[in-house]
Amino acid sequence: MSVRDTMELREEAIRGQYEAALALLSGFDHAPRLAKAGEAPAAERSPGIGTRPRFRSTVPGMVTRPVARPGGVRLLERVEGLGDGLLSPGQAAALNALRRGLAIALATGEAFAAQSGLGELKKANLEARLPDLKRAEFTELLAAEALLEMYVFANATAFLLAPHLGSVTVEIGAVEEVLTDNAPLALQGVLWELDQDIAALASDEPRLIAVIAAFCEALMEKVALRAQTAPRLEAFTSASWKVEADQLTLAGFKPARAAKGGALAMQFKKPTDVVGNHIAKYQSLRLAKMLMAYDFDRKLNPFAELGGFIFTFMGDGKPGTGKTTLIQMMAGLLNDYCKVAGYPFRYQNFSIDQIDSYQGKSGQNAKAFIDAVLDPGVIGFGTIDDIDQVAGKRGDRQSSAGQQEVTAVFMGAFAGANTVVRGNCTFGMFSNYPENVDDALRQRAGARFLVDGPQSREDYIDILALLLGKNHAIPVGDHQLFAAQEIRKAVTASFEGYARPHEAGLLKVWDRVEGEIGRLDTIAKLGTYLKAIQQADERFTGRAIKNITDAVKVRAMDFELPDDWMEEPDLFLFKPYDEKLAMIRGLMTPITVEMVIQEINRYADSEFRYADKSDEAAIEGMVRDYRRQEEAKRRWMEGKG
Repeated sequence: MSVRDTMELREEAIRGQYEAALALLSGFDHAPRLAKAGEAPAAERSPGIGTRPRFRSTVPGMVTRPVARPGGVRLLERVEGLGDGLLSPGQAAALNALRRGLAIALATGEAFAAQSGLGELKKANLEARLPDLKRAEFTELLAAEALLEMYVFANATAFLLAPHLGSVTVEIGAVEEVLTDNAPLALQGVLWELDQDIAALASDEPRLIAVIAAFCEALMEKVALRAQTAPRLEAFTSASWKVEADQLTLAGFKPARAAKGGALAMQFKKPTDVVGNHIAKYQSLRLAKMLMAYDFDRKLNPFAELGGFIFTFMGDGKPGTGKTTLIQMMAGLLNDYCKVAGYPFRYQNFSIDQIDSYQGKSGQNAKAFIDAVLDPGVIGFGTIDDIDQVAGKRGDRQSSAGQQEVTAVFMGAFAGANTVVRGNCTFGMFSNYPENVDDALRQRAGARFLVDGPQSREDYIDILALLLGKNHAIPVGDHQLFAAQEIRKAVTASFEGYARPHEAGLLKVWDRVEGEIGRLDTIAKLGTYLKAIQQADERFTGRAIKNITDAVKVRAMDFELPDDWMEEPDLFLFKPYDEKLAMIRGLMTPITVEMVIQEINRYADSEFRYADKSDEAAIEGMVRDYRRQEEAKRRWMEGKG
């Protein structure tokens, strides 16, 4: 990565530009030169609402009311006109971001002028003493200042608006009115085009913020492309500026993306803190690195395009087997990777306390949770702990209306008609009792992480030594600490263990099919085995086959992205999308019969395990009911006698 000198962009310098920024938002005239003016109506106000003064002149006797000019750009009025006369929080956030973004751009332009010598050339030009030999340099520096001010305005505004973005997206098209004669004209040109887009596309508050954000992204893309061949930009591109109040870093023509993530308060765990759970641990490690391959410009992950991405997974196991530790490990890895790369990371958990007694509120909470994690501007990790309590089974009379709402939202989000998997986020559902989860919702989990905790003698010795810490002198004895936790060796053994099923019900199906058709070594024989499983368990549908094939594709990606790629983002993370795609293709391995068999058995084992537990729980419930009935009958007879 290139090393930059980071300087502070002082708050007083930014606030000193507030009046000029507000003047640009209040009104100016601009005749478009590159873009074509639309026929968008001027901003309207509700009847009886007057236009309040924008400035109070310091000259006695001057009129304080702005003069309306036909065709003028008045962004302040445009935004206010979207409401009902009273400024909403969203409108205020948009206007504050625009003013702050303009002020930061103007302050950065001043700093550039001072460092590049443009300030002196401007002064000489005003005093009509600019030498002819300097005119070409002056023109180039004016164009450079125009480019950087447009970019910084878009970058800062998008950064400040990021926390206010919802699920609404707007296609804005290319920005055309990009003028480089000088910085004031450049800002007026882009504000004129933004005003046109707001008038045409922003019908309500969520769309207003989406339009401004999309415009800023398009403007950054256009200006960065122009800047690749523009001269005199070294003073801007070789340094970076930090805006402390906003935690914003301006580093050349690269977008600042850290605004959306927010600080994450969690006790992270390292992979060495996870004992046992070999397959779940391995898949979590790989998934964390897969997420980091997401391309923010293309808004797509190469792993999602290649078919080896885990969008949803189910982690199940007995209480105390390490589900929470696994979440803390994966969130910690993503948090650290994103810090190194400068990517925004967002972790969200949906829990039972978000089930509300008001009708519709639980569904709204679930939708907000989904939208926050799906946000294409962040690396997202969403967890639903104790999903058997959060989401209700359809038809279960003991489930509340709120739980039923949550089930419907999750089913639509995880595998609905409008589900788009970009590869920037993943959702993990965790439960001690997965058999109590609605069948259709559970089958929307594309991968299964069996969190079974420590299993072997070595696992129990390792976890005891780990939790005891170092404040003791007890000898380890005849054991090599943590040798059994060597991930590749442990995972290979775990996968090979699924060459045959584990669950008794599935093992009967396996033995019968293998006895009839022999070794499963062709697609036809594998399909026969799948059909036999479906005959034994009617819930084993086409969705199960899709989940199995997705898991097989993940196994074809049975490699970990090198740690160096996470520690030095220039090696992989910052590469263009097509180059990242080619690098991943180069690491892929062929799909084998053994992989397919192991994944069929792993998935089917989990379904049979859930079914057996569900049936056993239902039987135990019926037995308890019969016993209560018998006891009630006995007591009734005694009372009658």
